[in-house]
Amino acid sequence: MINSEKERAYWTLRYKEKRTGWDIGYPSTPLKDYIDQLENKSIKILIPGAGNAYEAEYLFKKGFKNVDVLDISKSPLNALKARIPEFPESQLLHTNFFEFSGEYDLILEQTFFCSFEPFEVNRNHYAKKMFELLSINGRLVGLWFDFSLDKNATNRPFGGTKTDYLKHFNPFFKAKVFDRCYNSISERKDKELFGIFIRKEKPH
Repeated sequence: MINSEKERAYWTLRYKEKRTGWDIGYPSTPLKDYIDQLENKSIKILIPGAGNAYEAEYLFKKGFKNVDVLDISKSPLNALKARIPEFPESQLLHTNFFEFSGEYDLILEQTFFCSFEPFEVNRNHYAKKMFELLSINGRLVGLWFDFSLDKNATNRPFGGTKTDYLKHFNPFFKAKVFDRCYNSISERKDKELFGIFIRKEKPH
């Protein structure tokens, strides 16, 4: 199970040392394109493990005001606040995702699932927590790395395959879309799956 203090220290140190290879400096193209087709700007959105949260910045500037940004490290939350001073402090959530509660219409996933150790208990807990945080028919939308785990599962980011992910998601979600991403940034071409998962009424 995820250890809050250990994870908080790990990620804070990585930000301090600027070891943030996942940070591309702008909203990822697949999520930007998905955001661009959203019409209801009043929906409640969560971005967990958000890092520097360029997607949250993009949403906020497009008029989406019900956007909560969650990270276990305070550093990226401070960075977002520095870029957008008017972003509400109450919507910057410095906490462990697995200990958080709330209800959302949409959760955006961007390099979060791949960040924690890929034990079955963690991945099952992730799927269950996403289910708990979404309203009925709410959507989990995002990107998951499409490559097999290394033999010892020691190197972040931790990947997986479509079959691996669906094993964990199917009890809680209906997959509307879950395919190889066609509009990944060049560095991630053919290495990402784009998914739109709709929360089921009850786990099956």
